[in-house]
Amino acid sequence: MDFSLTAIWASMGFLAKSVAIVLLVFAVASLGVFIERVLFFRKVVGRASVFARASTPLLEKADLEKLLAVCAEHVGLPLAEVVKSGVTAYRKGVADAADGTGTLHPVELAKRSLDRRVESLQAELRRGFSVLASVGSISPFVGLFGTVVGIINAFEGIARTGSGGLGSVSAGIAEALVVTAFGLAVAIPAVLAFNFLTTRVERLDLALDQSAGELLDHLEHTHGVGKKA
Repeated sequence: MDFSLTAIWASMGFLAKSVAIVLLVFAVASLGVFIERVLFFRKVVGRASVFARASTPLLEKADLEKLLAVCAEHVGLPLAEVVKSGVTAYRKGVADAADGTGTLHPVELAKRSLDRRVESLQAELRRGFSVLASVGSISPFVGLFGTVVGIINAFEGIARTGSGGLGSVSAGIAEALVVTAFGLAVAIPAVLAFNFLTTRVERLDLALDQSAGELLDHLEHTHGVGKKA
């Protein structure tokens, strides 16, 4: 028997081919998520450095109006979204305090807004991770299912023809094991991609937490010395 992939594919049954197609879809989905996230993280890191250079002097001078303008120029950047959320909430707290309608300290209001925004951004950074995790954990079992089906079909063929020679048995097993190998070939890169991206996200999570803390420190200082927003 010819054991090339094309020959094995031609001799596979409908169910085994369906399993192989499902695994192919899994592979394409995980590859798409990985490429999209890598490009996104690379873009975020590049834009974050530009934003930091523009916003740091304004934050140190407590020029919150210009700081918000810089944030508006970096729409979609997580770091800018964090700064915008905190500054906006702080300015609202200062205005409410001046009107006598505020019930929370402006810095406390900013802290609560920052906490919520950081949590939502951290969840957004992990977009698509569930696909990688699912592909990495399910693909081997899907491949094993295809192998079991293939072996069952092989033994059915042996029983139907009455031929139990080594050639007929090895051919059926080879067809079945191809699906298992395909499942592992899909799962292993998905797991590696998930671990790689998780490391990148943890660094970004830490950067967001540090940025939120630094912003609060500046706002506390600004409010403490009595500067206006």
